Amino acid sequence: MSLYFFARSLVYVIFKPLYRIKITGLEHFPKEGAVLLCSNHIDNFDPPVVGITSPRKVHFMAKAEAFKLPILGKLLPDLGAFPVRRGMSDREALRVGLKILKEGNVLGLFPEGTRSRNGELGQGLSGAGFFALRSDALIVPCAIIGPYKAFRSLKVVYGKPVNIDELRARKASADETTELIMKEIQNLLEKNR
Repeated sequence: MSLYFFARSLVYVIFKPLYRIKITGLEHFPKEGAVLLCSNHIDNFDPPVVGITSPRKVHFMAKAEAFKLPILGKLLPDLGAFPVRRGMSDREALRVGLKILKEGNVLGLFPEGTRSRNGELGQGLSGAGFFALRSDALIVPCAIIGPYKAFRSLKVVYGKPVNIDELRARKASADETTELIMKEIQNLLEKNR
């Protein structure tokens, strides 16, 4: 068993009962092929929660500083994470993300780029649109509806893949594409609160 699936099982056993995680919409998640999974970001626990609720292994970008931490930095690559330097265009991170999608895997992103301080959905950065337009991935929106409080219900909702065929056809901007993805996440939040 790989470290990823061992860690996933361990986190699942702890988090599922602790946060009473309810998962809906898994029928919308493609069983194979490239998937760009885009979620809101409300807590540091979001990556493991998305990782344990997704039916497939998710590769996440993680801030480069985390890879410098003594133990965690060594484990992150085995957990499917790869580094991104925040606040600048990181060409290597973009290249790695596109490679993950080209190989038919799942790339998980939090388009806001940072956690929301008030729980409301913030503005998305152009990275989500970049990956959506530069790949053939299906874009799956995800909403995490908190709070992260012991023995209170936490919802993880997966939506239907976002159709961006029209945006791809007219070579829309990454910002416009991200905006559409963020609207789909917002819709999930509003319908499931």
